[in-house]
Amino acid sequence: MARLPYLEKSDLKPEDQDLLTREITLHKALVNSPGAARAFGGLGQYIRHGAKLDPRLRELAILQIGWLARSPYEWSHHVKIGYDFGVTDADIEAVKQESRGEASALEPVARLVLKAAREVHAGPGIGYETFAALRAALDNESIVDLTVTASFYCAVVRVLASLEVDVEESYMPYLRKHPFPV
Repeated sequence: MARLPYLEKSDLKPEDQDLLTREITLHKALVNSPGAARAFGGLGQYIRHGAKLDPRLRELAILQIGWLARSPYEWSHHVKIGYDFGVTDADIEAVKQESRGEASALEPVARLVLKAAREVHAGPGIGYETFAALRAALDNESIVDLTVTASFYCAVVRVLASLEVDVEESYMPYLRKHPFPV
């Protein structure tokens, strides 16, 4: 159960109602601070719609963060979103395998992106060896986009956990299809 109320558009000033264009529980919790919600959403929108990083690789990086953080909200949302950007069930299983240190059938650049996301999650950031490999595989803009994406989603999972944001019923099938280990 969320620690703050989920607000509706009618609870907000007219100039803030656009913050609930997507009426998901994360946004409904964040709008308790409209300024924070707007700033948070701005970076999220850039990552989703403006970043140069290949969208499938982006979603794999986000899934890696969600898996490591054991964030049901992030994981379920980005399983669904990932499907829209070419992530397959085999890719999702590969995220789990790579997380356990096992080899997967992912292509080398996808494995590298997952490794970079794991290093960002573990902190303090992407290691020298991984960064050098990224420089050989991606252009500078994509490397920055990957770094910002992984870092932002580390923050997202902490916000979700701190506010105890609930997974919407419509996303539960994705969580049931790809559950966390018991």
